[in-house]
Amino acid sequence: QVQLVESGGGLVQAGGSLRLSCAASGRSFSSKPMGWFRQAPGKEREFVAGINWSSSTTVYKESVKGRFTISRDNAKNTVYLQMNNLKPEDTGVYYCAADIRRPMVTSGSDYWGQGTQVTVSS
Repeated sequence: QVQLVESGGGLVQAGGSLRLSCAASGRSFSSKPMGWFRQAPGKEREFVAGINWSSSTTVYKESVKGRFTISRDNAKNTVYLQMNNLKPEDTGVYYCAADIRRPMVTSGSDYWGQGTQVTVSS
């Protein structure tokens, strides 16, 4: 059974940093895109960052550019999201995603984790 398990969320003050990890199991995603979405209270789930299979291409939501960095370790079947200079508006549940059909993750991607809470205080 395929599983994506996020970790690394927590409570942090504005300006602080967190590093999220997403460990996949059940199949290899070494040739597949992976990425991160988030859902703030009362809002729709939104794309945050994506990375293709080889790490040659990364894509970010405009508001996180320069602050967040997505990376992956295909040998570990794991994707990361380094989040620096966090802002209160970054608060939400962060979800890991993987796709087996497309070159990049989308809201309709095939596999999703259960999410990890990130709370940024003022």
